[in-house]
Amino acid sequence: MITADLKQGAMRYAQPAGALLTARIESIDMLRGIVMIIMALDHARDFFHMQAFTGDPLDLATTTPILFLTRWITHFCAPVFIFLSGTSIYLQSLRKTKAQLSLFLVKRGLWLILIEVLIMSFAFTFDPDYNMIILQTIWAIGISMVLLAILIWLPFYAIFILGLAIVFGHNALDFAEANSKEPFGFWWSMFHRQNAFPLSKNHTLWVFYPFLPWTGLMILGFCLGKLYDPSASAAYRKNFLMWLGTGLILFFIGLRLTNMYGDPSDYVVQELPLYTLLSFINTAKYPPSLLYMCMTIGPALIFLSAVEKARNALTNIFVVFGRVPFLFYVLHFYILHLLCMALFLMRGHTFTEGMNPTSIFKFINVGEGYRLMIVYLIWLCVLLVLYPICKKFSEYKKTHKQWWLSYL
Repeated sequence: MITADLKQGAMRYAQPAGALLTARIESIDMLRGIVMIIMALDHARDFFHMQAFTGDPLDLATTTPILFLTRWITHFCAPVFIFLSGTSIYLQSLRKTKAQLSLFLVKRGLWLILIEVLIMSFAFTFDPDYNMIILQTIWAIGISMVLLAILIWLPFYAIFILGLAIVFGHNALDFAEANSKEPFGFWWSMFHRQNAFPLSKNHTLWVFYPFLPWTGLMILGFCLGKLYDPSASAAYRKNFLMWLGTGLILFFIGLRLTNMYGDPSDYVVQELPLYTLLSFINTAKYPPSLLYMCMTIGPALIFLSAVEKARNALTNIFVVFGRVPFLFYVLHFYILHLLCMALFLMRGHTFTEGMNPTSIFKFINVGEGYRLMIVYLIWLCVLLVLYPICKKFSEYKKTHKQWWLSYL
């Protein structure tokens, strides 16, 4: 069945533009909206939690279960979002020629990289001098789109095999990296290893998201898009997603138990069973390991299967956020940092202190902040502020077709 389905997807992928038209798929928007909401929690913790810059919430020696899980649950955000970005690109291929799609991906990808450097780096730091330029999620999506613009010219099977090879094989590089005695260069770090590089005396480029594994994940998301062809069987799609998601979770558990491959760090048995479980699910995000991707994409596929026909007031809220993820992403960072600045000043600090040139992130003092419960309240308030804005823009996008809307 899987082979036959891949063949059908390959044949459909080769059809000319206009052969198929698709409407928005609400289950995908719903899942995307949920991961955006969870993502905002992680960034609220970054800006407001008292231990955000003094400890690692995933360090089992210092964390608490609730703090660990507050950080861990957000692991689903980047991989699911990038995976679904690939699926959305496949759906665009149903109404564009390869040439049209390739050109669009190049332009959209370069646009996103520019946004990462100019708009998002400032949102993270509030530093007008751009002493730290940070390449994160938007960069990873942008460069992956540029690469996919080239790859879509390959046969469907070749794209699928390449995606599998990257996702399942890139952790083989961990062994070479662990045994290397030489520092890793710029291009290698862009490719597979998180690192920071000086651009000048006062400016640094921080490669937070090396692109190779993220590109592989987007490729597989692209290939999964064939399940959402208008002619595809909904019943088969639901079963396929359920079995594939379950298989990925079981594969994650089995491979993780071996401590042999798939993540640069082994899980370690702890004194308490709960902490052993936390160690077991604590997989590498920078870059995303095979186990990390299986752990997050598996449940996401099961969710897509389960909610395909779900419609209620709550799912409608998720869909609103999921239809305008770019707007949500940009705005939530600026709202969080502006609120962080306001609270910094309300605690008695001055604007000059907030703009301390020795501080990478302005209006944040290491060790200051709030308890986790306050962080959760701030997160909910930000969501309440963003909802009407996102709803208004979502409605605007549904009734307007200006070219620039496809870049937002």
